[in-house]
Amino acid sequence: MRTLSVFLSCAALACVSEHGPLTNRMAQSGTHYLTRAARQPVSWQPWGREAFALAARLDRPVLLYVGADECRWCAVMDREVYGDPALGAMIDSLFVPVRVDRDERPDVARRYEAAVQWLAGLRGYPVTAFLTPDGSAFFGGTYFPADDPVTGRGLKQLLPEVAKSYREQRGVILQRAALVRQLAVTHAQRARGVLQRATVGSQVAGVRTTFQAAAGTHAALGSFMHTQAVSLLLATYGRTGDTSYLNAARTVLDFMVDSGEAATADVARDDPPSLVRAGLVRNLAVGWALTGTPRYRDAARLVLQRLARELGPAADATVFADREAYVIGSVLEAAPAVGDSAVARRALSALDGLLRRAYARRRGVRHTSGGAGVYGLLQDQVQLAGACLAAYGYNGRRRYVDVAQDLVEVLDRDFADSIGGGYFDAVLTDPAAPALPDRAKPVLDDLLPGANAWAARVLLQLADATGDARYRRRAEATLEAFAGALAGEGVRASSYLLAAQHVLAAR
Repeated sequence: MRTLSVFLSCAALACVSEHGPLTNRMAQSGTHYLTRAARQPVSWQPWGREAFALAARLDRPVLLYVGADECRWCAVMDREVYGDPALGAMIDSLFVPVRVDRDERPDVARRYEAAVQWLAGLRGYPVTAFLTPDGSAFFGGTYFPADDPVTGRGLKQLLPEVAKSYREQRGVILQRAALVRQLAVTHAQRARGVLQRATVGSQVAGVRTTFQAAAGTHAALGSFMHTQAVSLLLATYGRTGDTSYLNAARTVLDFMVDSGEAATADVARDDPPSLVRAGLVRNLAVGWALTGTPRYRDAARLVLQRLARELGPAADATVFADREAYVIGSVLEAAPAVGDSAVARRALSALDGLLRRAYARRRGVRHTSGGAGVYGLLQDQVQLAGACLAAYGYNGRRRYVDVAQDLVEVLDRDFADSIGGGYFDAVLTDPAAPALPDRAKPVLDDLLPGANAWAARVLLQLADATGDARYRRRAEATLEAFAGALAGEGVRASSYLLAAQHVLAAR
């Protein structure tokens, strides 16, 4: 009788998979990364309320997979794991599989990357997370092979075990999921502090030590986060004259110049190459200004021309507002230093196009073009505001300051945490976020500068552009919302530390 019961249960699950609500829905997705998955034998669902409602109705956990075009191990997992029909059938019979493009939904990606770090001590992409139907993570990791019978860490071994635990140990699963969420909330509550010169100085010195230790080995150099750290070290040298900071910065800068495309194609293989180049070109321009080293100027010109060719919408690629704005701002800040006015004009044209496509006064910035584009992501607002202030710095046109001021008003209206300070990563009313009740406040650098750190930078620039000291006070308050939570973060805190230095220097 038990055998018959198991058979009937499996048959029913197969029916759901083949003829019911579980069908692959990636064909109409908004990015090429997602639409390519329409050919996989997995019934991927888009991120949204429907998928989580389906999981609740079927009483199954969600298998969330977050990947990206520029992620090497995502490509391996797509090819070797999710291309396996037998594994696809197992997933469809036990889970509701949800697929997310990291670059289309960076808020979702960041939330579950953090959850996996709490659960497994792992960072990076892809993100593989198992969720309850309310979106809480209870198990996860990054890359998993399809089959690993020796260690039991292949998905063919893990999937039945996770599904069995969800069915038979529901209380334990729910407790673990609640604990992960509580850890994130508690960490955020302890973040507030006071900006102290000695503490910031010690953390900056720690970044310098990191690069001094890497000198001669070039281990893990060349990522986007490293370009932000170089900016911090160059600014510290410019302010203090301490050559140890310059030498540490040149460890990375010289390596990236000497490596050429290898710095963006291999060492930083999980980072969008255009963002690495954009961070690099800012450093090359500052390095040229500080040292007069001709190779920095020449390299900056080459990188600027490459970035300029890539600006603007392309027929075969999705343009994400935050990434495009960061590149535009980098070009506009670097081009004058090396005397390339043609590249600057192209960047201004790209900025005006981005404003037309993605920005609406009083509403803010849409993440992607088109009617279905997501509104309400913090990084889009602060990056476009930063690009506008770079344009103002280049040509002095006041309309760019007006846009930046409007975007700051949007920040204060829609994103500000009135209790803990700082800004949330997404608006509370996002209709496509059923599983993000606990909004995060990102401050650490990752594929772009930490959004709260960049918000502080924008506020400081607005204070200089308008003479309004209130913007400076808001910048300081934003930084103090995180002053107690950055110890030990090292290179990832570089953009924050740079803004903190500017605030402390003005005291």
